[in-house]
Amino acid sequence: MLDFRTMEYTPVSGRCLLIGEVAQAHDGSLGLAHAYIDAIAAAGADAVKFQTHIAAAESTPSETWRVKFSRQDKTRFDYWKRMEFTEEQWIGLKRHADERGLLFLSSPFSVEAVELLVRVGVTAWKIASGEVCGSRMFDHLARTGLPVFLSTGMSPLAEIDAAVDRIRSHRLPFVVLQCTTAYPCPPESVGLNMIPVLRDRYNCAVGLSDHSGTVYPGLAAATMGISLLEVHVVLSREMFGPDVPASVTAAELKHLVEGVRFIERMKSHPVDKDAVAKGLGEVRSLFTKSIVARMDLPAGTVLAEEHLAFRKPGTGIPEDHMERVLHRILKKPIAANTLILEEYLE
Repeated sequence: MLDFRTMEYTPVSGRCLLIGEVAQAHDGSLGLAHAYIDAIAAAGADAVKFQTHIAAAESTPSETWRVKFSRQDKTRFDYWKRMEFTEEQWIGLKRHADERGLLFLSSPFSVEAVELLVRVGVTAWKIASGEVCGSRMFDHLARTGLPVFLSTGMSPLAEIDAAVDRIRSHRLPFVVLQCTTAYPCPPESVGLNMIPVLRDRYNCAVGLSDHSGTVYPGLAAATMGISLLEVHVVLSREMFGPDVPASVTAAELKHLVEGVRFIERMKSHPVDKDAVAKGLGEVRSLFTKSIVARMDLPAGTVLAEEHLAFRKPGTGIPEDHMERVLHRILKKPIAANTLILEEYLE
């Protein structure tokens, strides 16, 4: 798994940290938030991530909707207010994640959210795409010394350069995440080509924050040796909320985890074709063919092509060694479909 002490760039053979992102899928329900922790743990992910919104600290009543999806919230501010949990409730979610063996993460969207999460306890900081330029909030989270997961969904390279320089100035371990802010993100915009670009540009661990709503980008990125994969999760596609189209279901998350681990095992065990072929000697004989008598042949027969056929198993003289048999004399009579062995020949 990703080394939280350093997160230095390493070859692509490490274990990817897999994060199930709840975001606002709990729709303000504490019970549902706890249900997501159980579902993400059962799927085999390494971490659960929430978002910590404090409406009065990050928004105003004039904030516009990206998409007007809520029938009960008059304003975006009202929606953020409904998404809030108390400090005690956040501590309960963190404790639950610990009990299920999950790392606990939550993206802050204000200085007040950072201060709250410091008291609750997080493993690392995920800087959301819209917060990359938030230097005041960053200064607060940098004081903790915790690792930083930097999303890049809305940033040009120059902005990412500045953010990485700021992180490095505080000597914080970090991962840069390829991300495209589109919900759901179409295949043409996932940007897997940026994974090696970011890795080479910053000489750091890289990952993918995927909003495609499918398992495909995550599996493809796993073959490229990413260190971190984050996907949004919902319990079902019939649930309410703006992130549903960009999320995988809990069942799909399980398949994604299994697929990523399968890919990692493949990549960590390069195959030597000669050694594999040698190890499959017995199996090979079941699939290959040997030289057999096409018909009943009496002793003394001078073998010609018309006397020979090729049948499984491949435990006799291989079919492509026919020159070893042609024009030789049978020492004994053999029946049709009998393997012609070396000891039968003069």
